[in-house]
Parts: sequence; structure tokens; C-alpha cells
Amino acid sequence: MVVLFGIVILCMLVSCGGQVNHHGRTPLVEVSGRYLYAEDLRSVLPDNCLRDDSILFAEHYIRNWIEDVLLLDNAERNVSRASEIEELVAAYRHSLVLHLYQEELMEQQLEREIKDEQIDSFYRKNENLFLLEEPLAKGLYIKVPLKGAGVNDVRKWYAQTDREVLEKLEKYSLQHAADYLYFYDRWMPLADVVEKIPLQAGNPVDYVGRNPHLEVRDTAFYYFLHVDSLLKSGQQKPLEYAAGEIREILMNIKRADFMKRIKSRLYKEAQDDHQITYYY
Repeated sequence: MVVLFGIVILCMLVSCGGQVNHHGRTPLVEVSGRYLYAEDLRSVLPDNCLRDDSILFAEHYIRNWIEDVLLLDNAERNVSRASEIEELVAAYRHSLVLHLYQEELMEQQLEREIKDEQIDSFYRKNENLFLLEEPLAKGLYIKVPLKGAGVNDVRKWYAQTDREVLEKLEKYSLQHAADYLYFYDRWMPLADVVEKIPLQAGNPVDYVGRNPHLEVRDTAFYYFLHVDSLLKSGQQKPLEYAAGEIREILMNIKRADFMKRIKSRLYKEAQDDHQITYYY
């Protein structure tokens, strides 16, 4: 920042005085009526940059900015498709303004909370939309060192769902496990769990689907997996797993309906105020 301050002072001393309103910003360079401000440079200056590096960075950035402005000026004078560019810019501006305006309207006026009853109703009326593309599972996975203490206990516990046994496993995992994943309480893609295990199988996901109680070892660890519940590809997605997807669908429907009402109201108001003139 000291370097940047020095550059600013130097530029202020050598620059010509003008009557341009910079709105509180500090000009560093002016080319063809375009200004580079100290605030612009400050925003891109790397943090914790050494003094010499900061000077080089600032000089390089300013030089590049000047060259870009000169190139743009030259292009605007010589490009033969200026009208096409103006049309593209106008179209982009049109889309951008509409998008931002719609977002602001929806932030201000659209109720963003979708009720659970709406999600449940949509799910039951559109079951064919929510079919699994990959297997889901609930269960438990634990990875322990080959020479870890209590491995035999883990072997007895990992496939049990008794609350007391699960508490023992959780306490054990805090002290001894290299990795531990409890997912009895939520559906997970089976592939996300299987990738943790060094299985020597052509299709590890299918293999685990057929072998829900699994013990595997390599040169350093034991891997234990118990799949308590399994849903296969093509089966119905559980409501709790599909809820986020349904919420987004309902929000999109709500957005479309909201914008339709806004457009209709604006059209009627413009008609009533005689703002629309038809030439046919």
C-alpha cells in the first residue's frame, strides 16, 4: 500500500489539472478520456506483496491498461462491423437489465419459503419424475489400522444397529479409526462410499449391492462397510432425498407465475395510460 500511495502522489504532481468530476476517486492515468483510478489498482494488487514486486506489478498493470485502451480506440475507429457490435451490446444490456430487475423483484416480493406440504404433494403427484439414476444407501463405514487396538471388537460391532453398540463404535472411532462415516440417518450415493474401499471387483457398486456386510484389507488398513438399506437405480427416490430438487422446481414455477403476473399488470397499466401506440 505504501508503494501504491507513492504512485498516486507522483501521478497527482505530474498530471494536468482538469475539471473532471471523479466522484471521490483518485485518477492515475488518463487516455482518450478514459481513466484508471488508484482504487482500481488497489483492488487487484496482491496481498502481502513485497515493495519491489508491488512496484513492478503496478507498472505492468498500468502499462497493460494503457495498451488495452489504445487498442480499443484503434479497433473502434477501424472495425467495419460497428453496427453489429452495437446491436449485440444492446441485446446483452437488454437481457442483463431484465434479469437483474426480475431478481430484485423476486427478492423483494416473492415468498421464498416452500412449505413441506407442497413438496410432499408435488412428490406424490409426479412420482415418475423422481427415479434414481444411481443406487443410494444407508449404513456405516469404518477404516482402522491393521495393527490397531480393538479390531476384533469392530468386526463384531460394525454390522449391528443396536444403539448401545453404535455408541461404542463412535467412541472407538474417535480414538482409533483412520476414517469413519455414519449414514444410517441419511441416504448417500453408494458410489461415494464404495470409492473409499480398495475393492478388487469389476463393478464395485454392484458388488457391494450383493454383499452388504463387507470387510476388506490392504497392506495398512481394514475397511468395514455395513449397508443397512439399499435403493437401486430405477427405484423411487426417497422424499427426503428428492426434497431439494422439488423445492427448486416449485420455486421456478413460482418465479414464472410471478413474472407473468408482473408483465400482465405492467401491460394493463401502460394500456390504461395510453403509453402503447400500434402502427398497424
